[in-house]
Amino acid sequence: MAEDWKRTALLVIDMQKDFVEGGPMLVKGGKDVVPNVIKAVEVARERGILIVWVVREHDPLGRDVELFRRHLYSPGKVGPTSKGSEGAELVDGLVIREGDYKLVKTRFSAFFSTHLHSVLQGAGINSLVVTGVQTPNCIRQTVFDAVALDYKPVTVIVDATAAATPDIHLGLYLSAS
Repeated sequence: MAEDWKRTALLVIDMQKDFVEGGPMLVKGGKDVVPNVIKAVEVARERGILIVWVVREHDPLGRDVELFRRHLYSPGKVGPTSKGSEGAELVDGLVIREGDYKLVKTRFSAFFSTHLHSVLQGAGINSLVVTGVQTPNCIRQTVFDAVALDYKPVTVIVDATAAATPDIHLGLYLSAS
């Protein structure tokens, strides 16, 4: 079984202060899952699983932000998850360590316009475990893309992922069944 863990990666998606601790991007259920995400990271480290920290980092002027969010960025105003801002930092208790991989994205999916698939292929990864926020957006889109790229299995840890409300979070899982 140890060999199988070497072919698995843990994706920790958007566990950043602007999403979990406050601001216009707050995912209300995010704070509640922090202990479970920390536990998932600890288990991954124990098993030698590659940890991929998927974070949003945007140009401070919002030039790489989706059109529907551009209004949150303007000169003199730090927009959500702007590169170098406190809001772009991981929440307390989550730390990128040597051997982990940090991937910056600017859209919902961790695969869209990134090199994640190449990194995973290069590491011999064929199965994924997913944690983080926000279930109906970044989690769902990343999982859909992973399935389309033939990762198998793709496992979502339900109590280490979150959405704005429990109904939205669980509704996604119930509708996918």
